[in-house]
Amino acid sequence: MDTRELQIFQHLARNLHFARTSGECFISPSSLTRLVQRLEDELGVTLFERDNRTVRLTEAGALLRDYADSALPEWELLQRRLQRRSDSLTGSLSVFCSVTASYSFLRDLLDQFRSHYPGVEIQLHTGDTALTIQRVLEEQEDIGIAARPDQLPGKLQFKPLGESPLVFIAPATDCPLKRRLDEFHARGQPLPWSEIPMVLSETGLARQRVNNWFREQSITPFIYAQVTGNEAIVSMVSLGFGVGVVPALVVENSPKQANVVGLEVERQLKPFSIGICCLRRKLSNPLIKAFWELVGDTETVTAASS
Repeated sequence: MDTRELQIFQHLARNLHFARTSGECFISPSSLTRLVQRLEDELGVTLFERDNRTVRLTEAGALLRDYADSALPEWELLQRRLQRRSDSLTGSLSVFCSVTASYSFLRDLLDQFRSHYPGVEIQLHTGDTALTIQRVLEEQEDIGIAARPDQLPGKLQFKPLGESPLVFIAPATDCPLKRRLDEFHARGQPLPWSEIPMVLSETGLARQRVNNWFREQSITPFIYAQVTGNEAIVSMVSLGFGVGVVPALVVENSPKQANVVGLEVERQLKPFSIGICCLRRKLSNPLIKAFWELVGDTETVTAASS
């Protein structure tokens, strides 16, 4: 087996999901199945037990996973020692962030990193920002761009890139919900939040903060929809399905920006501190260290409140 095969096996052994490993490791489902079969044939053991619903590690699979957890860091250490004798860095670096963060923060970072280290391959994965911290903790990614959680896990190192207010947004184009909100505004009446349909994130820091916001005011919200990703919230609000809560930075970079409007509320939500994060122990990796140190050379970005 080679280190690439061992890395893919390690990923599969951690999440026990063939489709997820196939997608995140950029390997076809059939190639992944053949890789596992090849490892099993080479070792003469069964590594996974599968049925229609679950995937489980066998005892032999657990032993190989433990070996991978030990051997791969040693391989990385050897690479680092050899690279210290080289004038340039080579290898691959995986980065996870939301689509918004990819062009709000990452674009300039990648431009600078590429100019300094052209021999490094960047593996960029995008998705729901609420997943970033967990993906970095589970070592599915080397670096993530995310909002700093209220309680930062001890294993993580965080470096701020900028700040974005967390704002309430409503539809800007004519629809029943907009007309209703306008009526309350014209009368100078507070919004009956328990009757206003809300479009919120399923999980993540924004959902935690808006939940606390409602709880502190003893309000039971009317949740119309729970979605994955802030971009999806902006889209649904623009269509008139409800009021949403998203970072202002998402609105400012959304193609639907003209179709939503900010709502003023008496109690503001705590803004997001957005930055890069990685495992503390991985900062000794020269690729991660080089990317990390580059952040200090970039300008801080602050989004205006909508």
